[in-house]
Amino acid sequence: MIEIAPSVLAADLLHLEQDVRRVLDAGADLLHVDIMDAHFVPNLSYGPDMCAALRRGFPDVQQDVHLMMTNPEDYLEAFVKAGADAITIHEELGHKALPALRRIREMGLMAGISVKPGTPAQRLTPLLPLCDLVLIMTVEPGFGGQQMKGEALDKAKMLRAQGYAGIISADGGITPDNAPQAISRGVNRLVMGTALFKADDAAQAIRRARAAAQP
Repeated sequence: MIEIAPSVLAADLLHLEQDVRRVLDAGADLLHVDIMDAHFVPNLSYGPDMCAALRRGFPDVQQDVHLMMTNPEDYLEAFVKAGADAITIHEELGHKALPALRRIREMGLMAGISVKPGTPAQRLTPLLPLCDLVLIMTVEPGFGGQQMKGEALDKAKMLRAQGYAGIISADGGITPDNAPQAISRGVNRLVMGTALFKADDAAQAIRRARAAAQP
């Protein structure tokens, strides 16, 4: 089963509830919420209040919260209270990544690890026992609307070859046209932003993205 996770970052802020409802009604499985601190990445977006608002509006929908932050460990409890179901942090945090993953799991959430396009997949290996999901960035994180870097998807293929059986998510420039590249390498969750929220027919876009997984 290929999961579709709309990236809320691409929704129209003036019509956020309507936009999110539209893609969920079109068949999306969960929401991907990008949190950026203007330090770890060159953009600033949202905070726990966004997760709390989404939880109020869509109480039964899973929230996969991606913390692109230099100090995510200081905000874990706030996002848990706000309604996050999964929290993903970055491998590039170095020595802070492992204790943060442990803390996420201690709080009863799914724990995820993410890597930027230039980070070797081998650096994930010591963290995988504490990870329920891996988020592979296929663009440099910070801004939506970029073109997918296809070579980054080889990390998914390597992880599957190593026996990793958890969720592998791809995020960045994912469209119905390039979704087959991701799925063929072992990705089973597609984070789609612009290609979904700006689509004339979101349901058709989701069907096309999933079609690559059909035998």
